[in-house]
Amino acid sequence: MKTENLTKQSLAKYFDHTFLKAYATNADLEKLCTEAKTIGAAMVAINTEWTKFCKEQLQGTDVHVGAAIGFPLGQCGLDTKLFECKWAIEQGADEIDYVINISKAKMHDWDFIRHEMEEFKKICTEGQVLLKVIFENCYLTKDEIRQLALIAKEVKPDFIKTSTGFGTGGATVEDVKIMVEAVEGEVQVKAAGGIRDWKTCKEMIEAGATRIGTSSSLNILKEFEGE
Repeated sequence: MKTENLTKQSLAKYFDHTFLKAYATNADLEKLCTEAKTIGAAMVAINTEWTKFCKEQLQGTDVHVGAAIGFPLGQCGLDTKLFECKWAIEQGADEIDYVINISKAKMHDWDFIRHEMEEFKKICTEGQVLLKVIFENCYLTKDEIRQLALIAKEVKPDFIKTSTGFGTGGATVEDVKIMVEAVEGEVQVKAAGGIRDWKTCKEMIEAGATRIGTSSSLNILKEFEGE
């Protein structure tokens, strides 16, 4: 994707404006939603607890509420994650970002990974919400990233996503390219984790990412305008 024709408004539509800290307060999330409305972000990315609150804050806008499921470890068991997904949708979530069972990926239990993804896809399709699958690439080999992306190509969630931002590393251009190439246009790719400036954001978009997860949306837009 070329970035020469981006405007401030079209760039903002890439952003999942994020606040996922454990110490979030009403004031923090109200500020997040106000910022997202002001810049015209695609979504606010929040922990599930805040779904209803943010939905109310964003009523009457086209900014989506995105709930993070099984976050950030993905290790709470499939039934628990699916219950959280359903509850988030009932609370008003427009998008779901769930963390895969990373242990299963490391053990190459691809049947489980596929089943997990299919179960989330079923719930999100019924709920008419977007689904993003978080790989947490910092713990995976390049072959494992590619295999996960190939499974996603078949199951067809809306997005696959590089990272939670809470692991030992975030998005890399190399990983985004691997994911984009593997899905061959069947699934979109979200880059997240460590994207704090326009230079890094630009590299991710040019590598093929169509969503950017960041808590630095305002700084990126400011740098973009000053370029």
